[in-house]
Amino acid sequence: MKPCLTRRALLPAAAAAVLASCQKAAPTPFAGTSPVAVLKAKSYQEDLVSHILTGIRLCGLQVKDADGIRSVLVEIAEGPGHRRDTLGLADEAGYWKGVKNFEDNFVDLNRDDVSPIKNFAGQEQFFFPNTVLAADLIVSMPKMKTHHWAGTTLSMKNFFGLVPGAVYGWPKNTLHYIGIAESIVALNRQFRQTFAIVDGIVGMEGNGPIQGTPKTANVLVFGKDLVAVDATCCRIMGIDPAKIEYLTMSADFGATSAAQIQQRGENPAAVRTDFQLMQQYQSLRLA
Repeated sequence: MKPCLTRRALLPAAAAAVLASCQKAAPTPFAGTSPVAVLKAKSYQEDLVSHILTGIRLCGLQVKDADGIRSVLVEIAEGPGHRRDTLGLADEAGYWKGVKNFEDNFVDLNRDDVSPIKNFAGQEQFFFPNTVLAADLIVSMPKMKTHHWAGTTLSMKNFFGLVPGAVYGWPKNTLHYIGIAESIVALNRQFRQTFAIVDGIVGMEGNGPIQGTPKTANVLVFGKDLVAVDATCCRIMGIDPAKIEYLTMSADFGATSAAQIQQRGENPAAVRTDFQLMQQYQSLRLA
C-alpha cells in the first residue's frame, strides 16, 4: 500500500520546510518613521473623492513621470481568491456603471499574462501577472476586516490578489501551503512601491474574511508604508498589532510601533471601534 499524505499533514510539513530554508540572522528592525492618515467618513454618500485626495496629500504621495509631470495611466485590477468570475464581481461592485471606459482599464490578475521572478518565498521561481510587474505604484484598497486564520486582513494581506489564480489555484492554494503569514511578508517585501487606502466605513468583524458580519467604523486609512497602515488599522479595530504574526515578521521593513508612525488626521485611539473577535483570537485584544 502506498503511503497517503493528506492536505492536513502536508501544510505543517511544507511550512516547516520553507521556514528551514529561510533561516537567517535576525533582520535589523525598521528605524525610520512613516506617515499614516486616518480620516472620518460617515457614509459612502459623502464626498469620498475629497477624502481620498486629502489622505494622499497628508501622506505625501506624489505621482509624477520622469519629467516631473503629473501624468499617469491608472489600471483597475482584481485577483479574487474565492470566485473565478472576476468580471461578474466587477459588475456586482458597480464598476461598469461607475467607471468610464471600465473594460479598457480593467485587468483580471487571475488570468493576466505572467512572467517569473527568482527566489520568492523559498520558491526557485514564482509567476506574477505582467501588469503587476510593470506597475510603478500598486495601490491596495482593502476592506477593514478580521480573518479567521491571520487575525486581520488589511492592506498587506490584500496582496494575495496579485497572485494569479490560473497558475496557483483558488483560493491561491500555493500561498496557504507556504504559510499565510510567510506569504503576506514575502509579497510585501517583493512589491515596495505601494500605497494603501483602507475602507473602514463599513468593514467586517467576527468570522472574516467571508462569513463575518458588517462592522461600521466610519474611517478611511491611508499610507505608503503598508506595515504602518495595517498596524494603525489594528489599533482602530481594538487589536494589538504586536500580536499579529505577519506584522511582527515585517518589523524590519515597516513601522509597527505607535512611536514610529506619524499619525495624521484623526488619532487612532479617538476613533477606536472594537471589532468582534472569534473565540480563539480573544488574546489579540488591545488593552
